[in-house]
Amino acid sequence: MTSGQRSGSSIPLLGVEEEFLVVDADRGEVVPEAATVVDGARPTLGPRVGGEITKLQVETRTDPCLSVDDLSAQLADGRAAVQGAARSAGLRVIASGSPVLGCAVPPPITEGPRQDRGTATFRGLHDEVAICAVHVHVQEPDRDRAVLIGNHLRQHLPVFVALTANSPYWSERDTGYSSWRTVTWGRWPVAGPPPFLRSAREYDDHVDMLLDAGALVDHGTIFWDLRLSRAHPTIEVRVADVPVTAVESAALAALVRALVVIAGEAVDRGDEGPELAPELMRLAYWRAARDGMGGHGVDVGTGRLLPAAVLADRLVERAGPALDEAGDRERVQAWRRGLTADGDGATRQRAAAARRGRLTDVVDEIAAWTAPGVPTRRESTPA
Repeated sequence: MTSGQRSGSSIPLLGVEEEFLVVDADRGEVVPEAATVVDGARPTLGPRVGGEITKLQVETRTDPCLSVDDLSAQLADGRAAVQGAARSAGLRVIASGSPVLGCAVPPPITEGPRQDRGTATFRGLHDEVAICAVHVHVQEPDRDRAVLIGNHLRQHLPVFVALTANSPYWSERDTGYSSWRTVTWGRWPVAGPPPFLRSAREYDDHVDMLLDAGALVDHGTIFWDLRLSRAHPTIEVRVADVPVTAVESAALAALVRALVVIAGEAVDRGDEGPELAPELMRLAYWRAARDGMGGHGVDVGTGRLLPAAVLADRLVERAGPALDEAGDRERVQAWRRGLTADGDGATRQRAAAARRGRLTDVVDEIAAWTAPGVPTRRESTPA
């Protein structure tokens, strides 16, 4: 998300980054052809497309948007552009949090001095870094206020994991988890929820401590699931698997923004947010990653086990006033209804596999869902 001026509205601007895997059009296996896709999509998307840490991934970005309709259109356009570029090269892109087919361990890392420093620092952790997330940026130029808003948002992070769970497969096997990406990402020294902090100064001091300890390559490797952006005046929520469809990414962004607004109102009343038990947060993350929306989750305030659907509905209700102000309630509620009817992304991936017992069918369906209306196979040349 590039910088933009806050409008006169009380509704903040927002932007989204989505990551995708590049796969062979016929075999469905991940392939190190991200640069080919980026080069093919750049004439259409310009700076809104780029590479990622591995050569298996591409990323698209939106401009700052006030309207979620505009955001959704940019997300769809980005997906169509990278899918079209991939198709022209005999490739496809898929919106999956983890690879379904092919060898992704270790993945080919994009070359560069920063990446080399990362490999020297994180070593074997890079072996399982071919995973795809969606990052939601919500404008908040006051860094002290942003830190306190983050304290309020931390309690919602496990529910976001369940809502977007879309990575059940790894190394051509079913992991038994709905979001295996969440599990693999949790191994990193600076991952998961940020600590409870009371000011931007405290946030910066904590980051400096992590740098001094050698847990970071630079400020850009603060991989917390919720952080202050270094490049933009935003709060960045980066906990979620990339959703199967652009419609779902847009709905997630609308929900995140609404919760930021609600949290900001609490901060303005003097509420610094709840100090959560770390063991309950860890438990809630694990349960959300395992069950997704199809099972139960942990209420991080009480430790009680509740249906994931109940926790999700509570979240939507909490965000209700801000969703109404932005005109986004129906969009988010439609997303929730779809999750009830069709299941989360992991459920849909497994359903695709179950029809004929073929993981290639999973890749085929994800590719079709990723950019509806864009053919995902290049036409053969007549003999």
